[in-house]
Amino acid sequence: MGIAELSLILVMGLQAQAPSSQGPPQSPALEPPVPNPFQPAPGDPHRDAREAHLREVKQLTHIGSNAEAYWSWDGQRIIFQSTRDGHGCDQIYLMNADGSDQHRVSTGKGRATCGYFMPGDQRIVYASTHKAGPDCPPAPPFTPGTYRWPVFGSYEIYTARPDGSDVKVLLPHEGYDAEATVAPNGKWLVFTSQRSGDIDLWRADINGKHLKRLTNTVGYDGGAVWSPDSKLIAWRTNYPKGKSAAAKYKTLLKQGLVEPMEMDIWVMNADGTRKRQLTHLPGAAFAPVFSPDGKSVVFASNWEDRQGKGRNFELYKVNLDGTGLERITFTGDFNSFPHFSPDGKKLLWVSGREAAAPRQFNVFVADYQQ
Repeated sequence: MGIAELSLILVMGLQAQAPSSQGPPQSPALEPPVPNPFQPAPGDPHRDAREAHLREVKQLTHIGSNAEAYWSWDGQRIIFQSTRDGHGCDQIYLMNADGSDQHRVSTGKGRATCGYFMPGDQRIVYASTHKAGPDCPPAPPFTPGTYRWPVFGSYEIYTARPDGSDVKVLLPHEGYDAEATVAPNGKWLVFTSQRSGDIDLWRADINGKHLKRLTNTVGYDGGAVWSPDSKLIAWRTNYPKGKSAAAKYKTLLKQGLVEPMEMDIWVMNADGTRKRQLTHLPGAAFAPVFSPDGKSVVFASNWEDRQGKGRNFELYKVNLDGTGLERITFTGDFNSFPHFSPDGKKLLWVSGREAAAPRQFNVFVADYQQ
């Protein structure tokens, strides 16, 4: 959420290739493709037969590279980000829950990310760099053997009407602000900001007032989401281990860069207390969402990818005490950004299954069984 995150995650395994300045990179030309173990379920061709929690999988987008799709409060619409229509980087789009009427609602300038509906669905919130200029912000220089993600200081968090009009800055700040999500109680939002000097999570009232810093550990905190009762927050972390790693992190951050090759999911109370690490997996875990009953977290991870060098992400579920790790998807490609419908009956996510072109990712929806 908020980092042209799709590009970040896909490139994490592509260390031998320079990142593109125009969206996700392409597969290395000389590297053989990773075998796709997808096993279509009879009568449900978009679903792998091993995906026991999913039924009636439907593809909602068919063009562009799509990410971060989230339900409206009434479950009738979906907000998502996409690189399409000739834009060189992500813009924010809306569509109906059945995939119809897909149209852009961000300005069409700069890079936009992390769209979310505000309470009552009368406004949306998203992050954008458009105030800094009409062009996509440039990617950082390629450094062999690593991947560095730019922390664009030109990201601001805006609200607008669902038709894209009446754009207003919600949290004025000169520096990175993005990745905002709204609590189910309609009172708060949580977002990622560099206003402390580090990249931390902050909470604010729904009108942007009464800011509270929630994290203070050296390292990257981001992608925060709320539990159904608004009492808990889950998020992703990349905390450097040891003094040399911390020093490197701080040096890169001064250059507007981070290097999050490893990430874990953490959980805390809504006021920032009782922080605890939920996942202890190799590789990267990100994009958490609470299950409809609030007893577990669904997230994306590449920890089982042994052939694709970290490219293949699947969805997993884990209990809030860290037990009961269970795999949800089985496509051997890219599955991430899960989000449950307001009634808890459907799961929305982004997948590379059955892509029409390399590095194409589409929004899918399925009936979800606990």
